Amino acid sequence: MSSVLFDRLTEQLQRLPGIGRKTAMRLAFSIVDNRELARELSEVLQQTWQNVGECSICRNITENEICSICASNSRLNSICVVHNPADMRAVEDAGLYRGKYFVLHGFLAPLDGVGPDELGIDKLRKMIEKIEADEVILALDSTADGEATSSYISRILEKCRASVTRLARGLPPGASIEFADSLTLSQAFQGRQRV
Repeated sequence: MSSVLFDRLTEQLQRLPGIGRKTAMRLAFSIVDNRELARELSEVLQQTWQNVGECSICRNITENEICSICASNSRLNSICVVHNPADMRAVEDAGLYRGKYFVLHGFLAPLDGVGPDELGIDKLRKMIEKIEADEVILALDSTADGEATSSYISRILEKCRASVTRLARGLPPGASIEFADSLTLSQAFQGRQRV
């Protein structure tokens, strides 16, 4: 089979995270075989590209200037700082947190040109002041980049009125100590609790 457009579609689908060549080809065949799906997909992609942007307060994705979470008056006066909108969605879907969010859209990476300005740290400080937040929860990945970003943010926010906390770290339920890495064990020992 030879089609320049089909090959271009496959290449574009393959650019998506987690999509390899075979999956991209299966998706492309599905789109080509189902004209209605192709039309609806193209419409929603166009509308998303034209209308979805960042919330002017928390940087979540939204079709409005202010997202529904920032606009809500029923949210607690705490801010959960997350890496990306997908992390925010995971926390929100778990139903364990009812405060507001702030989305960094990355981690500090000075060598790649990602500094405090790109992460919106000044916006975060303004948001803390505006809603008079009593707590800032750092819900960032337990990776070297996530840890470095968490440390930086906690240092920047030392002088603010809100307490700065982070999600618990350590051994997950059902984990075997034998197979845990040293960082996980270190965090588990640091975060141990009285029984």
